[in-house]
Amino acid sequence: MVMATTGLLLSCNNEQKSDTDSKNLGEAIGRSKIKVENGLITPEVLYSFGRIGSVEVSPDKSKILYQVTYVDIKQNKTNPELFVMNTDGSDKKQLTVTNARESNPQWISGGKKVAFISNESGTSQIWIMNPDGSGMKKITDVEEGITGFVFSPDNKKVLFIKNVKVGEAIKDKHPDLPEASGRIVDNLMYKHWDSWVEEIPHTFVADFSDDKVSNIIDLLQDEPYEAPMLPFGGIEQLAWSPDGKTIAYTSRKKTGKEYAVSTNSDIFFYDVESGKTTNMTEGMMGYDVNPQFSPDGSKLAWQSMERDGYEADKNRLFVMDLATGDKTYVTENFDYNTDAFVWNTDNKTLYLVACVEAKTQLFSADIRSKQISPITKGKHDYASVALGNGKLIAKRHSMSQPDEIYSVELTNGQATEISFENKHILEQLTMGETEERWIETTDGKQMLTWIVYPPDFDSTKTYPALLYCQGGPQSTVSQFWSYRWNLQMMAANGYIVVAPNRRGLPGFGQEWNEQISGDYGGQNMKDYLSAIDALAQEPYVDETRLGCTGASYGGFSVYWLAGNHDKRFKAFLSHAGIFNLEAQYLETEEMWFANWDMGGPYWDKLNAVAQKTYATSPHRFVDKWDTPIMITHGELDYRILASQGMMAFNAAQLRGIPSRMLIFPDENHWISKPQNGILFQREFFRWFDQWLKPGGKVNTQ
Repeated sequence: MVMATTGLLLSCNNEQKSDTDSKNLGEAIGRSKIKVENGLITPEVLYSFGRIGSVEVSPDKSKILYQVTYVDIKQNKTNPELFVMNTDGSDKKQLTVTNARESNPQWISGGKKVAFISNESGTSQIWIMNPDGSGMKKITDVEEGITGFVFSPDNKKVLFIKNVKVGEAIKDKHPDLPEASGRIVDNLMYKHWDSWVEEIPHTFVADFSDDKVSNIIDLLQDEPYEAPMLPFGGIEQLAWSPDGKTIAYTSRKKTGKEYAVSTNSDIFFYDVESGKTTNMTEGMMGYDVNPQFSPDGSKLAWQSMERDGYEADKNRLFVMDLATGDKTYVTENFDYNTDAFVWNTDNKTLYLVACVEAKTQLFSADIRSKQISPITKGKHDYASVALGNGKLIAKRHSMSQPDEIYSVELTNGQATEISFENKHILEQLTMGETEERWIETTDGKQMLTWIVYPPDFDSTKTYPALLYCQGGPQSTVSQFWSYRWNLQMMAANGYIVVAPNRRGLPGFGQEWNEQISGDYGGQNMKDYLSAIDALAQEPYVDETRLGCTGASYGGFSVYWLAGNHDKRFKAFLSHAGIFNLEAQYLETEEMWFANWDMGGPYWDKLNAVAQKTYATSPHRFVDKWDTPIMITHGELDYRILASQGMMAFNAAQLRGIPSRMLIFPDENHWISKPQNGILFQREFFRWFDQWLKPGGKVNTQ
C-alpha cells in the first residue's frame, strides 16, 4: 500500500482572535433555559443537558479546565465551549462563547496559557489563549485540520494527530474519469465503523516557538498504519516522557486481512532526536494501549489484553521498569477491567477506574504489592480520574444524573460535586428509584439486575415493563447515563425497566464475562428470561404488558427472543441488531470479533462452536414470530449493516407480523444528530405505548 502526500502546511501568519471576534459570530448555542413540565424527563429535556467532556487540572492543582457541549434541537447542531473554575468549584468562568467548536483544552506554559482546538478558521487547528479567555491566537495551519494534540513537558514541541491519505485515488489511476465514483478494493478493512478507509490517523511532532510550529515530522512517515487506532483512539494513545526526549504511541502495524483478524497492537517508543522507533511490547499479543510515563520517567504504565483476536479480554494494568525492561502485571489479583488510570506523584501508586458489580469506582493500585484498594463506593459510575491537590478530580454519573465533575478525598472516598452544570435542569425533575436486585439464574447463579421504577411509583398499581437488553455484547449494565437508551426516561413514560447484567458482561469476574463467546443463543438468553420472569411475578407488574428492547447485541437479543419467548412479550423494538449471523460474518469489518465470538466462519462444518452459533441465528426462528416488532437502523452502520434490519422487517411483513421500520440514512451504529435522536425517542414510545398501554391505538399499517 502506498502512502499519499500528507499535505502539511506550516503556520506563516498567526491569526489573532480578539475577544470581540470570538463573541460576536452570531448567537452561540449555550446552556439551555428549558422549563420542565410535570417534573418528567422527555426527549427534549434529555437533549437540554450540558455534556461535560475533557477535564484538565492545572499544573499547580488550583484550577480545572473543562469542556461542555450544548445542543440546539432546532439548529440540529452541537456546540462545545470551554470553562475554567477553581478546584473547589468556585470562580467558574466560561472562556469561549462562539459558534465555532472549541475542544481538547490543555494547560501549557506552566498554566500561564491554555491550548485548545477550534474550527473557527474552517478547519480544526490548535489555538492558544490566556487562562481568562483573552488573547486567542491560532498557531497551526495544517491542511484539512487536526483531531488531537499534546505539548511536550517543556512546551518546546507539540504532538498532533492528522488524517493522511492511503492508497491511490481513482482520479490518479484514471485521470480521464474525474467524475467516476467507484472504489477499487483489493483487501479487507476497506470500511471501518462508518467510513470507507481512504485515510487514517498519523501522529506528527513539530517544534513550537514564538507561538508558531515548524519542522513537522510524521512519526510513521510512509507507513500505512494507524497511530492512534481507529475507530475510537485519540490523544490518550500518545504520551511524552517527562524529559521530552521520547514519545510513546499506540499502533497496530497491520493492514488488510491481517489487520481485520488481529487485535495485536503495541506501544512504540519514538526517539525524538534520532527518529528511531522501538516496539516496547513485542510478544504481548492482545491490545496494548494508552501509555503513561511515571512522573520521574523511570516507568511506563499501560492497559493490556492478553489474547490476540479477543477484544473483550480482561483489560489489565501493566507497568514496565524502563531501566531493566521488567514488566509488572499490577492487576493480576484483581478480576476486573482497568478502564482508566493516572499516576500518583510518588511513582509507586496508580489510581484507576474499574467496574465492579455494575458500579464503576475509583481504586488505588500499589505497584510493588499489587494491592488494589477501593477508594469510592456508591450507586454511580466514575468516568475519568485526574490528580488534584491531595485529592482526585473525576467525572461521575448515574442512571439519574449525567456527568458532573467531583472532587474526591483519597482517605475516605468522600466525593463533592463541583461543576453543577445541570443542576438547573435536574432540580426540576422527579427521577424514578433505581433498585439493585439479585436474581437467581437457571444454572443457580446470582445475577445483578437494575430495576428502574416510574417517578411517584405506587406499588398498589400495575405497570407495563420493558426488558432492556445490553449491547457489546460485553459491556456492563452499570449506573450508566445514555442520551439514547436512557432508562429514567423509559420509567418517566410509565414503564418499569428491567436491566439485567446477564452472562457475558464484565464487572463480575472473567468467567462470567467470557461465557457468552460461542454461546450467543444460550445461557445469556436464559438469563434475560429469568430476569423478566422474576419481575413479572411482582403484583405491580402487569405480565400481560411486557416489552423488550435493545441495540447492537441487544438488538440481536430482541430478534432471538422474538422467536423464543413463549408469548411472554407483547412488543419488541430492535436497533442496529444482528438478524442473520451467517450474513453478519461476511458483512462486518472487524473479523477478529466475528471469529472469536461466533467461533469462526459458517462454512467450517467441523467447527462445533461455529456450527452451534449459526444454528441459533435469530433468522432461523422467524417461523415462531408472533409479536409486533419495530426495527431501527442507520445506513452508515458498517459494523452491523442496515441490511440486517431490513431483512428482519421484510421477514415480519411477509409473515404478517405487525411491524414498523425507522431507517436513518445519515447515522451509523449510534444516533448522533439531535433531531434524529428526538425522532428515535418519539417513535420508540409511540410504538410501545401502542401495544403496551391500555387504550393504545393499534395501527398495523
